[in-house]
Amino acid sequence: MSDLVVIAYHSEQQAEEVRKRLLDLQKEYVISIADAVIATKTPSGEIKLNQLVNLKVSGALSGSFWGLLIGLVFLNPLVGVAIGAASGVLSGALSDYGINDQFMKDVATSIEPGDAALFILVRQMTETKVLAAIEGFGGKVLKTSLDDSKEQALRAALARAVTSDTLADDGPTK
Repeated sequence: MSDLVVIAYHSEQQAEEVRKRLLDLQKEYVISIADAVIATKTPSGEIKLNQLVNLKVSGALSGSFWGLLIGLVFLNPLVGVAIGAASGVLSGALSDYGINDQFMKDVATSIEPGDAALFILVRQMTETKVLAAIEGFGGKVLKTSLDDSKEQALRAALARAVTSDTLADDGPTK
């Protein structure tokens, strides 16, 4: 069973850095991510989703390939590519992979314009290594399906970054 974690950041760049860090950890087999999406809120209040996988594009590419093959069989590859690409875009637009888009838009309405929310659907993880890797980025937990102890550990790790940033900004103590 997967766990959902939603963390708000002050910028899309900060959320993207965390997502890249988590994807690097996935290459090291420290975490297994089913989906990772960044939602941003524009100054006009519109919510935009930055998906890992664009299903329309991947559908168009795979549809074009299969359309080309079928078109070659019927001696009309260009028509096959066009029909395959169109059907691929349609299937990509109709399929929803990972976290529900409407859910992400609803949750992202709570962030401030210019801020970003990172939605992560985690299959499994080595908690201590993941928390150590993301604690320096800060952030605020908006939603999570983690159990209480794991959620508290996440909140504590994110709070440590805020505390250490505050101490560094104050300069040396006298």
